Amino acid sequence: MQMHSHNRPSNLIVGSASCRFTSMPEPILNDISHRRYNPLRGSWVLVSPHRTKRPWQGQEEAATDTTLPVYDPSCYLCPGNRRAAGDVNPQYESTLVFVNDYSAVKEVQADYKSADTDGSLSSLFLQAESVTGKCYVVTFSPSHNLTLADLTLSAILLVIKTWTDLYNAHLSPSSPLVNAAAPTTLPPSTGRDRTIRPNAQYRYMQIFENKGAAMGCSNPHPHGQIWTTTSLPEEPAIELEQFIKYHREQGGCHMLEDYAKLEIETAERVVYQNGGFVALCPWWATWPFEVLIIARQHRRALTDLLLEEKEQLAEIMAEVTRRYDNLFETQFPYSMGLHQAPLEGSELEIECSYFHIHFYPPLLRSATVRKFLVGYEMMAEPQRDITPEQAAERLRGSGGVLYRKKMEEPL
Repeated sequence: MQMHSHNRPSNLIVGSASCRFTSMPEPILNDISHRRYNPLRGSWVLVSPHRTKRPWQGQEEAATDTTLPVYDPSCYLCPGNRRAAGDVNPQYESTLVFVNDYSAVKEVQADYKSADTDGSLSSLFLQAESVTGKCYVVTFSPSHNLTLADLTLSAILLVIKTWTDLYNAHLSPSSPLVNAAAPTTLPPSTGRDRTIRPNAQYRYMQIFENKGAAMGCSNPHPHGQIWTTTSLPEEPAIELEQFIKYHREQGGCHMLEDYAKLEIETAERVVYQNGGFVALCPWWATWPFEVLIIARQHRRALTDLLLEEKEQLAEIMAEVTRRYDNLFETQFPYSMGLHQAPLEGSELEIECSYFHIHFYPPLLRSATVRKFLVGYEMMAEPQRDITPEQAAERLRGSGGVLYRKKMEEPL
C-alpha cells in the first residue's frame, strides 16, 4: 500500500522513550528508486540513484572567479565605502551590522488583516495580513576576497557572537530564553544605523547567507542577512509543529537530538563531528550535497550555547564550507540558514525548538553543473539522484587544507 505524506514511517517505534529505529536501511536502496521520509516537514522525497549515469547536455554555470581584491572601492560592504543609500561604512576590523538599505519588510506601516467572519468567498480565498519587521546585513570580514571557508576559527566565532548578540537583543522579555541570555554587546551605531535596536517585539529571526551568483548573491563580499518579522515564517513553523508532535509522541524526546544519536551511531551519512555538533547529509536531503548541522544535545537557540560550543560551531562550519569548496575546487554556492527558537512564543514552543543549520547547495556533478527544482519537483514532490550516503562519502574525502591555499603555496 502506498504511503501518503501524513503517514508515519512503519519502522519508527512510537511512544518509546529510547526513540530508536527497528532496522537499518538495506543496501538495495543504492540501486532502486524509492521515497524517503522527511520528519522535519512530514513530507517525502523521491530518490533515483540510477539516474547519476545519465549524460548531461543542459545548462552549465560559469566557473567561479576567485581572483578578487582584498578591497574593492566599488563594493558597498567594504570598510570606508559609501553604501547605496548614502551612509558610509566605518573602518571596521571584524564584523559590521547595519539595517538593510532595501529591507524586504517595513518597520512602520499601516496595519491590515482580511475580514474572515462574513462567510463570503472573498474571506475564504483572498486572505492577507500585514507583516512588519527589520532586516539587517552582517558582514563576516572586512576583506572582500574571503568566504567562511577562508576565515580563521576566531573570525567565524566573531560572526557567531554577532548573531547571538542580535538574537538576544530581539528576544521577548517573556521568553524563557531571557534568563540564559547574556547582556548584549552590540557596537554603537550612528546615522540610520542607530535603529539597530528593535522598537517592537518580533516573532521570529531568520539568519541566513546566500553565497555565489548561482544563489542570487550580487555581491561577493562575505556577508549574510538577518530578517526579523512579526510572523512565524512557514519553514520554521512547519519544523516547530513537527518538533512539538514528536516531543509529545516520544515521551519528551527531542527529534533532532535522537536523530543526531542515530546518525553518529551509524556514521554512514556523517561528514564531520566534534563534541558539540554533527554535520551530516540528512537521510531525506533534497539537494545533492545538502548538509544539516545539529547540536548533539538539546539547545534551543544560540542563546543556549556555551563559549566552548560556539567554538565547536565555528569549527564545524569551517569544516563544512571548506569541504564544499574542495569538492569541485571552486567557490561552492549555497544558501545557509539557522533555525532556532522563535523570539516570542509559548513555553512549549521554546522548549521544543532545536538549534540547527541547513546548507542547501545547488551543484550536482561539477563546478558548472547544478540541480534545478523543476517539473516533477514543482508539480509532485522533491527528487534527487545521488544518494545522501554517496554525498557524505565524497564530502568526508574533501577535508584538509583549502584547495586555494594549496595553489598559493610555492612549488
